[in-house]
Amino acid sequence: MRDEDIKKLAPLLEVLMADEPMGVYYTDREPDGVSPKSQKPLSREAEEKGEVDWEAVMENFSCVLGIVWRARRKRKAAFFDRERFGCPGGAFYLGFMKPYLNMHPYFISTGIPGFLEGERYAYSPEAAREFFDLIDPPPAPARFCVIKPLGLFAGDEEPDTVVFFGRPEVLSGLFNLTTFVTGDIDAVRTPFGPGCSGLVTWPAKFRGQGKEYALLGAFDPSCRKFLKTDELSFAVPLSLYRKMITRWEGSFLTTETWKTVRKKIARSRNTWSEERIG
Repeated sequence: MRDEDIKKLAPLLEVLMADEPMGVYYTDREPDGVSPKSQKPLSREAEEKGEVDWEAVMENFSCVLGIVWRARRKRKAAFFDRERFGCPGGAFYLGFMKPYLNMHPYFISTGIPGFLEGERYAYSPEAAREFFDLIDPPPAPARFCVIKPLGLFAGDEEPDTVVFFGRPEVLSGLFNLTTFVTGDIDAVRTPFGPGCSGLVTWPAKFRGQGKEYALLGAFDPSCRKFLKTDELSFAVPLSLYRKMITRWEGSFLTTETWKTVRKKIARSRNTWSEERIG
């Protein structure tokens, strides 16, 4: 990532009063950071042959957003691969497993009596299958999926997606800045999916379609415990991020209206006794 991209970010973060965002990318170089425990790769073929050790999978279960939360607090990289996927959903959404497992539609819907408790996010396994067929994550283009603070990117590294985390006042700034720099009143999308899909899967899907959309996410109740109270994610493609850092000074962020919002952001941080991350 160009040094100028990082330097131009600092003034924007100060105006937004936002934490340092993280970048998402794939690489064949293993980073120094935090990851889930290694385990045997999953596949539908192994599942249908009865070769998946579900007890081991559950013992090593860790949410992708949980690993990202640890990386945020430690200011390190979070990384994943075919063996270090955290949860069966993570293996699918990050592109390390295709197709999804037969159990997945039951997991996010009704469950399987005596074996699996359903999350009840879809009203039936059939509805869940329609979702899985629709989201169809792009295959991982390299061995590792890495999510790390932008300030840790080396000169030869470049994120595909930039992810901000924030509460409503900060998000209102990012939302309106997106509209300002794109001229598209529908540029911010909120498609259904788990927390990791809002950071990795949906941004990759839209980027592959040539669409410069921002993704407002982390509405998944299962990932909420790995975010600050009232916090959501806001993911943007690199092209949109660069527009934000070069054009924000001509936007509402320099007005008296935004100064009023900044006071609310400060009150929110004071209420939760928080310092900015990064």
